[in-house]
Amino acid sequence: MRKKIIAVVVVLLLGLMIGFFYLFKFPMAKKITYGVAFSQKHAQNMGLDWKEVYSALLQDLKASHIKLAAHWDLLEPQDGVYNFTDLDWQLEQARINNTKIMLAVGMKTPRWPECHIPEWAKAVGKEKQQQAILGMLEAVIARYGGNSEIIAWQVENEPLFRFGECPWIDEEFLKKEAALVRGLDVKNRPVVISDSGEASWWFKAAKIGDVVGVTMYRRVYFKEFKSYVTYPIPPAFYGAKAGIIGLVFKKPVICAELQAEPWCANQLYNCNGAESSKTMALRQFKDNLEYAKNTGLDTFYFWGGEWWYQMKKQYNDPSYWEEAKKLWQ
Repeated sequence: MRKKIIAVVVVLLLGLMIGFFYLFKFPMAKKITYGVAFSQKHAQNMGLDWKEVYSALLQDLKASHIKLAAHWDLLEPQDGVYNFTDLDWQLEQARINNTKIMLAVGMKTPRWPECHIPEWAKAVGKEKQQQAILGMLEAVIARYGGNSEIIAWQVENEPLFRFGECPWIDEEFLKKEAALVRGLDVKNRPVVISDSGEASWWFKAAKIGDVVGVTMYRRVYFKEFKSYVTYPIPPAFYGAKAGIIGLVFKKPVICAELQAEPWCANQLYNCNGAESSKTMALRQFKDNLEYAKNTGLDTFYFWGGEWWYQMKKQYNDPSYWEEAKKLWQ
């Protein structure tokens, strides 16, 4: 009975808090930076030529900032044996096109299954996995520490949020990772720690990172309810939390993942057009952009560039691509 009462009180307080946020509006930032995320593996899973997609983001979309996923299983296919060929190419193309890169590195990097663990590392215990991750981080910083196109390191992707096929969460190890990257980076670029925008207060991320990166989702599919849900969260919910982080921790908050693609019952590459439109019609795309601006944050990385290209290339619908292009041209 006591637990039920506590649960009801928590729900009521949360409802009052959200209602309170609806009364306020944060002014839009005077200058807004837009970027887009890219994953080589995700583009391939969607049946696309990943180099073609990435080149289009750089040369046709002319994205000024890209959050690039350095997946562990691609970088270290064998224990201690690294293959940097594809990542070398991606960073070189960014430099040629004057595009700034936030490089996401670690065990958990963007896109499903979230934790991109090499097969050989799946067979060892947590301690050896962590030793290998630190070794991989050292190798990445040693190779790319001098690259001027890299403006920030995102260490792991929502590492303290339970989502994805991941063997463990370890806050103390995350601190070691962040400290290692800072110690190795001679250019002193910021370490970004990302967190769930909707299901966290971001305090732990702020304690560890130099910058807090948050997600921003509006309409999603909940498998628990077997239905689509629109979050009843006003933009001020993000702006207020960012203000608290700035006041308490003196750290900036950016949106590292702004929903600009469907969230389907199945993986996106198995999602048909009718289902896609339930969470990401073009109207929703535009609404999400306006919503993001009204949070008062000044940096947004879109989540969906590969899907925009797929819609344009395979489904003859360039509307999302052309709408996004307006942001950089």
